[in-house]
Amino acid sequence: MRWKDWAGYYAVASYNPYHEREYFAFRHAAGLIDVTPLFKYEVHGKDAAAFLAFVMARDAQKLKIGQVCYGCWCDESGKLIDDGTVWRLGESSFRLTAAEPSLAWLSTYAPGYDVQIEDSTDRIAVVSLQGPTSLGILQKTCDADLCDLKFFRLRETAIDGFNAVVTRTGYTGDLGYEIWVDNEHAVPLWDALIANGREFGIQPAGLDALDMCRVEAGFIMNGVDYFSANHCLIDSRKSTPFETGLGWTVHVDRAPFVGRDALQVEKRSGPKRAFVGLQIEWDSFEALYAKHGLPPEVCTSAWRDAVPIYTRNGTQVGQATSGSWSPTLKKNLALATVDAAHGRIGEELLIEVTVEYVRHTVPATIVKKPFFDPPRKKKVEVLQSTPQQSV
Repeated sequence: MRWKDWAGYYAVASYNPYHEREYFAFRHAAGLIDVTPLFKYEVHGKDAAAFLAFVMARDAQKLKIGQVCYGCWCDESGKLIDDGTVWRLGESSFRLTAAEPSLAWLSTYAPGYDVQIEDSTDRIAVVSLQGPTSLGILQKTCDADLCDLKFFRLRETAIDGFNAVVTRTGYTGDLGYEIWVDNEHAVPLWDALIANGREFGIQPAGLDALDMCRVEAGFIMNGVDYFSANHCLIDSRKSTPFETGLGWTVHVDRAPFVGRDALQVEKRSGPKRAFVGLQIEWDSFEALYAKHGLPPEVCTSAWRDAVPIYTRNGTQVGQATSGSWSPTLKKNLALATVDAAHGRIGEELLIEVTVEYVRHTVPATIVKKPFFDPPRKKKVEVLQSTPQQSV
């Protein structure tokens, strides 16, 4: 009976008393999570591709039919508003997903384009099936053969007589898929996947387990690791794609788009901040607790409270905004935004840790993201079955 508010919906935090069971399902078998609260928009019309290329920092016109890409969009000053995926369903038909309501923002730039925008958020249900046995479950459930479905591609199929779209996408950094259906088919879809997934070790999963996987994958989160420019009262709270590790999604050398001029300048001069992954030194962390005669204490779930980051001489250069103990890697991890001058891989910084109401610091080294990046994420690998007791 633990729930979280996600875009006005009650979303399950954990089905089990301890969410670790669901986490290990994601990493060793398959976890099934309802991600219907994602905002979804259908963009149709002769100018749909040109319109999305104008409002997004990534050139959607380059997408092939059946392809999905990850991207972001900014305000006129190049400050980040939101991030999500865009699909090309047809020559003039697209779907956009977002973390925040975006219809009003999209509609602002629609005049002058032959385009129709529909908010399909409440019409379309979506579940995310993630983990090494996820493909085996889908092969048993779907009419279409998905063995050759590539990373960030989509395929239409049928499940128990109703239509569905399967995308090879997800938020766990693992092999995984998302299945999109009309709302009326949501419960039959869930039931079919659970029934067919029993021999594969499937577990219903909630947001707590997903958040741990998200940190291991090094994925950024709106409202946690950055704030939408639409909600920031002061400029220092705003970020750019280059400052949040999303510079690879920005195509500046093309026709004008929202925020292009500012982003071109920043690309030439370099960002002022960097989004980095931190590995917190365990021995020092453990020693802090040992001084009080206590065992080391890590948060049982992913945390989202900003924690100061310092240089060795005590100067604050940023903040860690989310983190988690990784049961798979056996490491204490964090995601942080720091001054660009201190964002190099291998640099040792200090992260604040509070023990017995006293603030301390322990070393934290900048390491490459993602922390967890299994080959199966992009390479098809079917596991025929996984005993349930393994998760």
